[in-house]
Amino acid sequence: MFDLSGKVALVTGASSGIGRGIALTLALQGAKVVVTARRLEKLQALSAEIKNRGKESLAIQMDVTKRNEVDAAISETIKTFGGLDILVNNAGVLDYSPFLEMKEEAWDKVIDTNLKGYFYCAQAAAREMVKNKQGRIINIASIASGGVGIGYPMITHYVASKGGIVGFTEALAAELGPMGITVNAIGPGAIESEMTTSITEEQMKGMIARLPIKRIGKPEDIAAAVIYLASDEASYATGVTLYVDGGWLTT
Repeated sequence: MFDLSGKVALVTGASSGIGRGIALTLALQGAKVVVTARRLEKLQALSAEIKNRGKESLAIQMDVTKRNEVDAAISETIKTFGGLDILVNNAGVLDYSPFLEMKEEAWDKVIDTNLKGYFYCAQAAAREMVKNKQGRIINIASIASGGVGIGYPMITHYVASKGGIVGFTEALAAELGPMGITVNAIGPGAIESEMTTSITEEQMKGMIARLPIKRIGKPEDIAAAVIYLASDEASYATGVTLYVDGGWLTT
């Protein structure tokens, strides 16, 4: 089960954290993996690691907020591997800012990366996928999009972007389903990554104490969910947001 041999996957924001874990796991399941991000050195190191494990990979420097770079990356993927079966929209940014002091530039940076970038990548990928009447688009959202009455102060721009991803996923699933493309989202909880390095030890202990599963998540936890949604076994799942959060939203 969950064999991705022969599939071609593209992962955005793959240079570290969740994206890196997703890319490695996709490769181990047999996919040919295109890793993209802005930091080329880290991408090249990741691609080399995948190749050293006997798998196929391509590193492409790409900024998801620049449509020409997204289109070029998709074209290079097709040229190198002959197609595109799986897109993982993972690239994202987060910063903390009181709403009353937030600059328009800060708002735009988060929305452009976390939401508009997903649009660019999904549209470019879907235009290729419809040719074969099959494909998987997987969008990385957040527990901040959980919609269960939990507020997240100081990151209104981030919450807006992640909530937008859930709505985008549902609408796109309805539109692309008849074309053989499934579209789903994953909402990670607190995961070991560069985004959580600013959390103090005391804050981390408080988070873990709240979780029914008493540990912080790992990138591999998110990658496992991606593998399922990317596989043939998930052919009947679309428009779903799967929260992988250690039980955060249940407490």
